[in-house]
Amino acid sequence: MGNYYCLMAGLPDITLENTKHDVSIADLREELEAALSDSDKKVLYYFFLKNDCTNLVKLLKNPNAEIDDHGNLTMEQYVDLMTSAREMNFNVHRYPAFMSEFAREFAYNKDKEGYFPEDDMLYKFYSYAIKTCPNKMVRQWYKLNLDITNILTAFLARKNGWNVADFIQGEDEVTEMILTNNTKDFNLVNEKDYVVDLMKIVDCEDPVEKEKKIDAFKWLWLEEQTFFNIFSIEAVFAYLCKLDMLARWDKLDVEKGQETFRQIIENLRGEARVPEEFVRK
Repeated sequence: MGNYYCLMAGLPDITLENTKHDVSIADLREELEAALSDSDKKVLYYFFLKNDCTNLVKLLKNPNAEIDDHGNLTMEQYVDLMTSAREMNFNVHRYPAFMSEFAREFAYNKDKEGYFPEDDMLYKFYSYAIKTCPNKMVRQWYKLNLDITNILTAFLARKNGWNVADFIQGEDEVTEMILTNNTKDFNLVNEKDYVVDLMKIVDCEDPVEKEKKIDAFKWLWLEEQTFFNIFSIEAVFAYLCKLDMLARWDKLDVEKGQETFRQIIENLRGEARVPEEFVRK
């Protein structure tokens, strides 16, 4: 793994409170192509693969859809992937097998009641990244995202009187506890000390503020992971993840957003602790 002092030192500081910045993911990607080692490029492959997954769902639903250009694949490759999947002649060495399998099964699943292709694809992506990414922190990042998604979904389902099992995906210790425990917190507080904060987020009535709180929590996790390794590939990955968050926040009202984030981040700094199992030793 490389030490990217010059790269990271040359990047502008970005904060939750200010979505305006002088660097874009596209600009940074050009720098990364020249600066990163081949092994570290394999790590960042996963960051852009998530966009490939989003694009694939869009194109399966609408071949003329506008796609995000922050992926690994070209339009020709998306077409090749979908065509080969339909012909059941896909090459797992050319594309991740889970994407080809998703494309092949989409026609059978798309009209099923309660089927949400975006959620299904996101789960498959998380599972793939958790199992195959060569970098420990990045694997932990996607595991954290999967756990947060399942935990928040479980709380929301229970709050609305829905069958929790219908909305949870995966087979791990978190999903097992959610599906087998009837206590208010699914007994997760004893295993995941951040669950208390997630329970507060679920009670937030404003969907925009709720999304901000979730991203603020994730931002702090990334900061904790890279605090002592600010020139590492992990720091590069974390910076990209933060840029991705800011790209969404940039669409919100700036003044209201800045004040809200100041409050959120201060509350989290004072109340939340990074999950012990994710803290770098």
